[in-house]
Amino acid sequence: MCFESLAMLAWRNYGCGMRNELENGGVAAVIVAAGRGERAGKAEGPKQYRTLGGKAIIARTLHHFLNHPAIGQIVVAIHKDDEALFADAVGPLPERVSIVFGGATRQESVLLALRALSSANPAKVLIHDGVRPFISADLIDRVVSGVSPESGALPVLPVVETLKRGTPAGYVAETLDRSGIYAAQTPQGFPFSAILTAHEKAHSSGGKEFTDDASIAEWAGIPVRLVEGEPDNIKLTWARDIEMAQQRMAALAFPDVRTGNGYDVHSFEEGDHVTLCGVDIPHPKRLNGHSDADVALHALTDALLATCGAGDIGTHFPPSDPQWRGAASRIFVEHAAKIVRAKGGRIANVDITLISEAPKIGPHRTAMTEALRQMLNISADRISIKATTNEKLGFIGREEGIAAIATASVIYPGETPE
Repeated sequence: MCFESLAMLAWRNYGCGMRNELENGGVAAVIVAAGRGERAGKAEGPKQYRTLGGKAIIARTLHHFLNHPAIGQIVVAIHKDDEALFADAVGPLPERVSIVFGGATRQESVLLALRALSSANPAKVLIHDGVRPFISADLIDRVVSGVSPESGALPVLPVVETLKRGTPAGYVAETLDRSGIYAAQTPQGFPFSAILTAHEKAHSSGGKEFTDDASIAEWAGIPVRLVEGEPDNIKLTWARDIEMAQQRMAALAFPDVRTGNGYDVHSFEEGDHVTLCGVDIPHPKRLNGHSDADVALHALTDALLATCGAGDIGTHFPPSDPQWRGAASRIFVEHAAKIVRAKGGRIANVDITLISEAPKIGPHRTAMTEALRQMLNISADRISIKATTNEKLGFIGREEGIAAIATASVIYPGETPE
């Protein structure tokens, strides 16, 4: 059997197609998330509330339906003990989303959700597993388009493995013909009134349990059209499934590498040393400033803070505050590094350029690098300290002060796609 062609199922005018769906009674969705997920391990709690890429599985699933233009009302069936878990996982939701407490079986949970949609009376309804978070808008399109007033739509994948029937003793009994055999997925779509009636009849029939909603439709005599499923639309059933989903999300994460710049300048005054990059260097003058006037560390502090939008050195250490008079500037750098790490950042590289006619920086570069290594807790090969003169030009050329430019590169946790 062949799938309906994608060309036949796709809407040529997508926007018009979405409007027609909404105008003709609309499309509602039921998301089933009332299970305990024990096959994925009890200790970690219900699998629908575990996180992928920093967001709960159920929240990722719900996102796809909330953001699809064809979907109107959404009912989520949850376990009666999970109301707080659900609220924490998904946050504030629009009024078109409601919850029902599910029953003892998936079949009962779907029926309760369908009953909750009765007042809205949509033309079509999609029924989806809450632990299939990788559903695409294209798949939703195909299922919605495949539903007619008389028939449902079931996304499937051809079975590619050879099928064997086994004996009770654990031996191969026979090889089965896999032609025309498909693996069913969700969302499964149906004309609303027909599937609600079928579920009610199944409920009243004396306890026969069905493994999915398409099997109820089949039992009730509702034709179900096959539409093309998606290999990525996996159901997270076992602990290994969740581990593989975590790996997938990590691979899809967008790199979040940020660069911050800082600049500072201090004038000279009478003294016997300057402090640069945390190292005291003998010099006939000292730098004038509220703290120890370490121009390099002040620039570096600003560069680090810039990578996470945390203001500048004056925001955290105002010069009007007397407690910072004469303070070692390493305090400022270590504070900025702590802020960066609290936001999940990893300092990849820092680069400092000192602009001065004197003193000479080269003889002190190793000590400076070691001081920065300790402040930042990074390896020496991630630290660059350079020096240049101003070719006797300007206030630096006249040896009236020293300037510093600092650049910091920080890697923050990547953003994952919805």
